[in-house]
Amino acid sequence: MTIEEKINYWINLSNSDFLVAETLLKNEHNLYSGFMCHQAVEKLFKAYYTKVKNDTPPYKHDLEYLAQQSGIYSFLSDEQIAFIEILNPLNIEARYPDYKNKLVQYLTNDRIGSIYTKTKELLQWIKEKI
Repeated sequence: MTIEEKINYWINLSNSDFLVAETLLKNEHNLYSGFMCHQAVEKLFKAYYTKVKNDTPPYKHDLEYLAQQSGIYSFLSDEQIAFIEILNPLNIEARYPDYKNKLVQYLTNDRIGSIYTKTKELLQWIKEKI
């Protein structure tokens, strides 16, 4: 697989994840919409990493870590960094009931709508960097 094919692989996965996030949002599955927003950003960070490092991205889900390792972190605005801090816990790696319930309560319709919109903006920004 060429480097361009690897980059496109990550971009295509990100696009698919964001489409799923939109569908889940429309059906008020807020927790999983937030999870898919996280996934979409994660995969674009991995596309960026692949582009600049010409290597396989780390097997990590931490957005801040991926941004730092790829070098894109230094280009992020303070607002974008703050947003990544909001997205990071939405990875819901451990779906323990107490943690999941706290996220469900946090992700009101208004809040997930804002997260979706900010994710869309961040994805566009990352794509411009790629």
